[in-house]
Amino acid sequence: MAAVTELGYVGLNITDAAAWRKFATEIVGLEVLDEGEADRFYLRMDYWHHRFVMHLSDVDDMAYTGWRVADEQALDEIKDQLDQAGFSYRVGTFEEAAERRVLGLIKLEDPSGNPVEIFYAPLINSHMPFHPGRRLHGRWVTGAQGLGHVLIQADDYAETHRFYSAIGLKGNIQYHLNSPAGVVKPAFMYCNDRQHSLAFGVNGGKRLNHMMLEYAELNDLGKAHDLVRGEGIDVALQLGKHSNDDALTFYFMTPSGWLMELGWGGAKAFGQQQYHLSDIFGHGIEVAGAHDVEL
Repeated sequence: MAAVTELGYVGLNITDAAAWRKFATEIVGLEVLDEGEADRFYLRMDYWHHRFVMHLSDVDDMAYTGWRVADEQALDEIKDQLDQAGFSYRVGTFEEAAERRVLGLIKLEDPSGNPVEIFYAPLINSHMPFHPGRRLHGRWVTGAQGLGHVLIQADDYAETHRFYSAIGLKGNIQYHLNSPAGVVKPAFMYCNDRQHSLAFGVNGGKRLNHMMLEYAELNDLGKAHDLVRGEGIDVALQLGKHSNDDALTFYFMTPSGWLMELGWGGAKAFGQQQYHLSDIFGHGIEVAGAHDVEL
């Protein structure tokens, strides 16, 4: 069975470009790449041309997720698997592939209407090293683990799991958590050594609940925490350590209203399924309503 290999890129619709440029560089430590396109700019984390496409819009929400496969043959196999599972897709045009800086892709939606792209051969700018927007002690954890993870809206849990299984992700429920709405049982799915690249099962008002990026050095997480506190940015979940991915993280508000989770020290994906009732420590709720459960 063919499988996606990583969460390669994410497209985000944003209403405040200036706020995002400042947030991404001065707080998080990403690099802004502006190629003169009036309706977008890019955020870099490594040698890839981009990891995020920031689309100027009149709404704030996730525009799409981009999942990588090894090559054109793997993409053809993924298409066969989608056909067999009864999920429709459209083959991207040459112009659409060029827009994403890839050699080929398909476009589709998951069962909740979240736009998905599956692609092969991204543009890697080996001549242009990543240049962080602020000083970093280390680098980002990317490489074969992809850019990080996203927690997305899922209206139909079973169909959402079936869809992402059809493109090769593995995994399922890893927590039973108390929330104002009762016990929630989110799923966490992986496609490489990263403990999970996708999560769903906690819904809110947007397609994107949060995205997680991982520093390779603890000092960079600590500095980010200082900067968030110094700028008075709302913290949804305080510093804590997850039971499933063993990562030290905290969650705070982005200029678009969804959350950013920054972390360090994440473990590898489980070989066998297990579940947890709480995190190891921390992740106390600080801004009520911003995040109703610990993830």
